[in-house]
Amino acid sequence: MEYKFSDKVSGLKASAIREILKFTADPEVISFAAGNPAPEAFPKEEIAKLSAELFRDDPILALQYSVTEGYTPLREFLKGWMSEKGCFHPEFDDLIVTSGGQQANELSCKVLLNEGDTLLCESPSFIGSLNAFRSYNVNLVGIDMEEDGIDLEKLENALKTEKNVKLLYLIPNFQNPTGRTMSLAKRKAVYELACRYDFIILEDDPYGELRFAGTNVPTIKSLDTEGRVIYSSTFSKLISSGFRTGFCSAPAPIIQKIVVCKQVSDVHSNIWAQVISHRFMTTVDREAHFNKLRAIYREKCGLMCSYIDNGFSDKITYVRPEGGLFIWCTLPDSCDMNAFCTKAVQEYKVAVVPGNSFNIREGDVSHSFRLNYSTPTNAQIEKGMEILSKMTKDMLD
Repeated sequence: MEYKFSDKVSGLKASAIREILKFTADPEVISFAAGNPAPEAFPKEEIAKLSAELFRDDPILALQYSVTEGYTPLREFLKGWMSEKGCFHPEFDDLIVTSGGQQANELSCKVLLNEGDTLLCESPSFIGSLNAFRSYNVNLVGIDMEEDGIDLEKLENALKTEKNVKLLYLIPNFQNPTGRTMSLAKRKAVYELACRYDFIILEDDPYGELRFAGTNVPTIKSLDTEGRVIYSSTFSKLISSGFRTGFCSAPAPIIQKIVVCKQVSDVHSNIWAQVISHRFMTTVDREAHFNKLRAIYREKCGLMCSYIDNGFSDKITYVRPEGGLFIWCTLPDSCDMNAFCTKAVQEYKVAVVPGNSFNIREGDVSHSFRLNYSTPTNAQIEKGMEILSKMTKDMLD
């Protein structure tokens, strides 16, 4: 039988990252291609203890249907925690618990954009969100990045020339895939442009708590006085990626529409995970846990960067992140990036992600590749980076 798919999905393709991960089934392959939290970062004992207490004392709470907006104690905690960070404004915002930050991003697009409306985003950007946006047949336009974030001149040019710009999607902290952090000056300028050109900013911040170097930069949401910023985040990198517990803070009318769409999508997020997330955040020393995570990623990132600094061909440049999970390396223009990545995994048994996996438009050229330091062990980082160091010198020097 010939299957005829809807226009919304017929053009979507499987994530190139997932295709690369197929190679990691080979036990000889060292993978720097994933984006998972470090296995040692999960608070396993605390989750086991809290779960046992929940199923002993109130099992029906974890097993029964719940409200779409989210487990009420968790929502109230999040409102307070986000208020402290300037990411929730009680006078005009509301908050919903979502199935990861990914769902918050996808539903934001769903409730705000019609087919053909324009959504601007950094280029390159996170493939999961890009595919969610593409599924709504929006006009997806990428804006080049500079070292301190999105190129403001090119952003304003797009605002002047593109039709029906409704939404700007940004990952200001330790951006995926580039690891870059947007400066405060640019955050203020982006918000000023939103006010002047009348669009909404979707600020995706899954890595904000994972800063292990430098100084915290205020969120764009904290600058919001007109109800122009949707802030999405998640516990995936802090407690458990498998929980799929994210949250979205936004002006109340937007949250009301997201609630309706979420009811259609999945009724509500996993209630057991919500309860455990709430109890973890309110009964465990969360700052001590976050500091543990930062220490893990500081060490892993430093280890990987030391090999780039001392072992890679000096023809490769890279962004040294101050947090998050990724390092963005750039080859010279004369080097075929796809051939490099294919050779790395097939011949050298090290998996990296080609930069064009994060392109906004198919066919755009990329000379970069992404490395992940959170998932591999330190021993794997050492072995894999020694191999990549030799490969870069063999190919480029």
